[in-house]
Amino acid sequence: MSDLKREKISEWYEQHSKSILGFILLIVKDYQQAEDLTHDTFIKAYLYYDSFNQYSTEKTWLFTIAHNLTVDFLRKSKPKKLIRDVFFLHKSSNNSIPEDIIRIKEDSYELYKALENIKETYRKVIILRKIKEFSTEDTANILNWSESKVKSTLFRAIPALRKQLIKEGYLHEKTI
Repeated sequence: MSDLKREKISEWYEQHSKSILGFILLIVKDYQQAEDLTHDTFIKAYLYYDSFNQYSTEKTWLFTIAHNLTVDFLRKSKPKKLIRDVFFLHKSSNNSIPEDIIRIKEDSYELYKALENIKETYRKVIILRKIKEFSTEDTANILNWSESKVKSTLFRAIPALRKQLIKEGYLHEKTI
């Protein structure tokens, strides 16, 4: 069983580690810490492999572990403020609506910069639902929320993201 477990976790690592690292990085904003938490996610998955009941996909289970580890890390480090890197940006004008902006590739600096400046709950739900493309049900499982909370939070998060993109000069308000 141990060889099978090790093989399965290695397979999952190959499939999901980059995605999990990206998710954690967007929350903690520290690459080294995100790498550590990603590593811890797979260690915990290995240790608790027998408790994986397959009611959800392994990806959902791994993201749940990653989310819980990240929340624990943030609780422990809450007194310490994470220092943000200062970047000089060339702001571009873009008349796209937020739903179009969310579809931009994951390396879009403008989107992630705006995501950093909205409420954490909004950021998490946008990342999981729109960027990582989890279903409402899987997002609810990962965040330990109800599906209706995921839907209502996303409903409020999209306008908040749009407002932040406008505030930072990445979008221009359209006159209706």
